[in-house]
Amino acid sequence: MKRSRALVLSLVTALTAAVGAVWVALPAFAAGATASFVKTSDWGSGWEGKYTITNGGGSTVNGWSVSFDLPAGTTLGSYWDALLTSSGQRHTFTNRSWNGSIAPGASVSFGFLGSGPGAPTNCLLNGAPCGGGTPTTPPPTTTPPPTTPPPTTPPPTTPPPTTGLPKHILTGYWHNFDNPAVELRLRDVPAEYDVVAVAFAEATATPGAVTFAVDPGLSAALGGYTDADFSADVRTLQSRGKKVIISVGGETGRVAVNDAASAVAFSNSVYALIQRYGFDGVDIDLENGLNPTYMAQALRSLRSRVGANLIIAMAPQTIDMQSPGASYFKLALDIKDILTVVNTQFYNSGAMLGCDNNAAYAQGTVNFIVALACIQLEAGLRPDQVGLGLPAGPGAAGGGVVAPSVVNAALDCLTRGTNCGSFRPPRTYPGLRGAMTWSVNWDVTNNNAFARTVAPHLDTLP
Repeated sequence: MKRSRALVLSLVTALTAAVGAVWVALPAFAAGATASFVKTSDWGSGWEGKYTITNGGGSTVNGWSVSFDLPAGTTLGSYWDALLTSSGQRHTFTNRSWNGSIAPGASVSFGFLGSGPGAPTNCLLNGAPCGGGTPTTPPPTTTPPPTTPPPTTPPPTTPPPTTGLPKHILTGYWHNFDNPAVELRLRDVPAEYDVVAVAFAEATATPGAVTFAVDPGLSAALGGYTDADFSADVRTLQSRGKKVIISVGGETGRVAVNDAASAVAFSNSVYALIQRYGFDGVDIDLENGLNPTYMAQALRSLRSRVGANLIIAMAPQTIDMQSPGASYFKLALDIKDILTVVNTQFYNSGAMLGCDNNAAYAQGTVNFIVALACIQLEAGLRPDQVGLGLPAGPGAAGGGVVAPSVVNAALDCLTRGTNCGSFRPPRTYPGLRGAMTWSVNWDVTNNNAFARTVAPHLDTLP
């Protein structure tokens, strides 16, 4: 039987009158879930907004959707920690895979950038009034107090995986093939590289399965280089504190993980290679498309077998990271809790839109690197999961080759807000993971200019 609050109060009053002053804990009448909005910064022509969804009820919220209107002339830009659909000026944000469950008393947040005047109105949370979602008045000044650190990306919803890597890393690809670049035994990779991605494991006749062995052409070019030699070299690099991962795919790779069976085959075959050669992880470099649902299944299966030290890296093309809805981007967000780093290839791509959505930036510039990296940083990836992939000098790529000093300038702009071009990101990202280059072999061909310039600079970053 349920009793009204008035009845409870009358019983307390009668009891108090009869026996003297008595403290009685009344039941909590908590509100349900609410969504509140605040402009965290406003620079005149644009602003940053944040919604916080708080579960004031007594049961877990499983999934949320926040919808609102923006006035004419106000548009949305980058966003993070939510998925977005829009119809005219009506915008709906829904949870990601990792933040849809809200325990009683807990809260989650998502954010976005807006351009133009105005702020959200007519807010609904799961179809009901947000009950606190009315926009708050922006602060009178956009300059933070002197004691406030520069804004960074929103706090991660999950901690970084344990991989034993430095805070900032330099990744390079090692050729398991013979081409015009210098051929190298794995043990001869320059010491500046923290992670060496072995290129590549290749598809087999079994969908999803991959295989690896030392390429006969490379072995001949090196005067004899066997699988046993390679395995010993993996251990040698690891004894120097380096990580060695197997990269899957490449430009001509045809690895396809498109159903549950191929996901199992992928996980099994990569696990077998890790067991055989001692690899520290896997790199996904599929330039001919991927299915994020089944690749996520494969990688989670692999991680469950190897453990938390497994490095999971990706090397998508620029176009694959232009929108959170793109397959590569979706995969990255779906496995955010176990993902190590995404080293996007900021080359061979032509001009592209940056995170400001209002300009096409030419490849081979600081603006291009920073504005495109900003998309990932503002749309859900943690800074420690974002790396800048650039060619290691002439011969390494068809376009987008930059001087190593340009890479350092982009790193400075993103982590410190210095050495930027005309584009400046909305905040700094001190935890940015580092840089990647294609490739170690091309770098050695070009007198190690990339590693000798970028690696020492990574050590100076915040």
